[in-house]
Amino acid sequence: MTEGRIAVGWEGEAQQAHAESLAHRLELPLTGLAADGFDMLLVAAPSGLELRQAGMGTPGPIRVDFVQGKAGHRRRSGEGRGQPLARAVGLKKGRLPYVLDATAGLGRDAFVLASLGCSVLLLERSPVAAALLADAIDRASVDTKTRPIVRLMQLRCENAIGYMENLPAAACPDVVYLDPMYPHRMKTALVKKEMRIFRQLVGDDSDSRDLLAAARKCARFRVVVKRPARSTRLADEFPDIEIKSPNTRYDVYVNRGYGSN
Repeated sequence: MTEGRIAVGWEGEAQQAHAESLAHRLELPLTGLAADGFDMLLVAAPSGLELRQAGMGTPGPIRVDFVQGKAGHRRRSGEGRGQPLARAVGLKKGRLPYVLDATAGLGRDAFVLASLGCSVLLLERSPVAAALLADAIDRASVDTKTRPIVRLMQLRCENAIGYMENLPAAACPDVVYLDPMYPHRMKTALVKKEMRIFRQLVGDDSDSRDLLAAARKCARFRVVVKRPARSTRLADEFPDIEIKSPNTRYDVYVNRGYGSN
């Protein structure tokens, strides 16, 4: 994992105090909007916290938004429990598993699961990515439509492997969800932009084999691994269940008979 050279900036006088607090908490340099000498800027903007890549001609900012944008569209579209993600975690009528999202990233899948009624613990080991998520959760908590959803989401900035290895059995989640960073091609410019900047922020998940092993010991019922449709298996381990969509595959590893009834 690598976060490069990052500084905290602000846009507008009203955001300066927020930026100063962030810089102190994350132990990052504080600047205005001048990016000289830095790879990225974490900017406290009026519309929310943004991650901007330095340099002319670079992609636009990344901002996690659960009210509008892609997450808002998925919430309004109402795909429901029949969508592949819901089926992968074993969500059924009368069954709302407690899910640990061990690679929270931009939090989109965690938000979908929470919108379907699951309690979700998001783990994100990058402090900057966790700050973006926390800001999005705070903004969603004041919107009447998304407030009930984000109340089901808890966020911790922590290394998932260590967290799962030290979790008492009584606190283990029903499902561990993994969406590790991996090299793949996506067609849309938006996804390319986000993945390019996000990979620069967090790096590749070189410990994904250990992550899967820890998840399989931690999950009470199943581990779900999200992969590109034509990619190899994580850690070369063949799943018990495979759920496909056009561009994505969910590899499901079942523990102790979950989903057998």
